[in-house]
Amino acid sequence: MKLYFIRHGKTEWNLESRYQGAGGDSELLPESFDEIKDLAKFLNKTTFAHAYASPIKRARITAKTILDKMDDAPRLTLLSRLKEFNLGKMEGMKFSDVAKMYPNAFENFRNHPDKYNANEINGESFEDVINRMTPAIKSISNYYSDNDNIMIVSHGAALNALINSLLGTPIAELRHRGGLANTSTTILETHDNGKTFKLLKWNYTDYLSRSLNKTDLI
Repeated sequence: MKLYFIRHGKTEWNLESRYQGAGGDSELLPESFDEIKDLAKFLNKTTFAHAYASPIKRARITAKTILDKMDDAPRLTLLSRLKEFNLGKMEGMKFSDVAKMYPNAFENFRNHPDKYNANEINGESFEDVINRMTPAIKSISNYYSDNDNIMIVSHGAALNALINSLLGTPIAELRHRGGLANTSTTILETHDNGKTFKLLKWNYTDYLSRSLNKTDLI
């Protein structure tokens, strides 16, 4: 079974370098719809048994746009477990302002997940997010057959934590593979109903017609 993990298209807050967690949301950029269409062309080569997405608007619209552009689109189910981190007081704030107001939270969320104290900003910890999302992936992996392909549309920080944890990466090293870009695809494979996973592609964006910049990655 292959799981295609997709980060939503780029939003206004992504472009402005603002934190956009489970409680914050901004519109997809107009050009993001073209990039989502490019992603759909890439995915159209694969037959999917089902698609799942976070119910938050930016992920939901990304998923629906992908499926609208596919020849043989699977059904879509929205799962609340696939939401982004609750980032509490940081939501909507520019990265530069968070660095000044909450320097420890800013540094540790980005670079030292094992030291991140979510209580400082009234948000979710890495452990909270991993424990919330993992049961959904395990359930999906158990439900479908070994040859199925599943699409999962979610959010950058949450997917980064989830995918690395599924690969057995310690929390202290969750950021070592780098960030996930908007409209990127990361593919995992499992042959034992989700007990173990193998990484096939990380942060794949070759189907995009532009070069990435720092506002694309989280």
